[in-house]
Amino acid sequence: MRESIRLRLDVSYDGAEFSGWAVQPGRRTVAGALTEALGRLLGAETPLGLTVAGRTDAGVHATGQVCHVDIRSEQWTELEASLLRRLAALMPPDARVRAVTPVPDTFDARFSATFRRYEYRVADTPWGPEPLRRYDTLGWVRPLDVDRLNAAAYALVGEHDYAAYCKRKEHATTVRAITRLDWRRDPDGICVATVQADAFCQSMVRSLVGGMLAVGDGRRPVEWPGNLLELRERSSEVTVAPAHGLTLIAVGYPAEAEYATRADTTRRMRA
Repeated sequence: MRESIRLRLDVSYDGAEFSGWAVQPGRRTVAGALTEALGRLLGAETPLGLTVAGRTDAGVHATGQVCHVDIRSEQWTELEASLLRRLAALMPPDARVRAVTPVPDTFDARFSATFRRYEYRVADTPWGPEPLRRYDTLGWVRPLDVDRLNAAAYALVGEHDYAAYCKRKEHATTVRAITRLDWRRDPDGICVATVQADAFCQSMVRSLVGGMLAVGDGRRPVEWPGNLLELRERSSEVTVAPAHGLTLIAVGYPAEAEYATRADTTRRMRA
């Protein structure tokens, strides 16, 4: 029997009152709340190795976040039938663990992922977002043209250097591969952007949305967001869209036999 077992946790949260995912001294974070709840169940000395698919910024929400932890096998044997229910009692009401699944040791929530998918919601109605959706929907004062938004999005799909849309980190690449970027208008009138890539730089999605919104409301030509890809530094002309309109909705993974290979490939790419 293995001494430890790796667990995949599927997590959702309302990011409004969190200072992002990552633990920060003196601040309320999703990882901090989850670590505290697990510590109360498993003992504070348990080496969890909490690893997340995507470190969301302050105010960003998630319905499809994924992380993994390692616990002792005897703890899993004891808690398997009740862990989800016990976590529900210990987690704050704005964060939920929706599923707990044993996975091979080769699974890495961050490096085994093949894609992250986000949605960004914008209300361009004269009255703004509905009150019950005010924490996950941006109110936009100008009418938006979905055809213009999609025309701007088209040029941003593919593998590019997104330096113009990223907060650069030392020794980190800003090259990413966006496999999906499109807009739709839902029956309730809300404009929703869906963006999917292998990974994202810090604030990249919100910067892309900010650039496209300037096209959608007619302030910029359709070609402008795509032309910015020629830059090799952050563009001061791009406004970063507010965090609360953004939600991480899904993280994709390969077949179980490919976890390790995918993780190795991703680590080499990031290096």
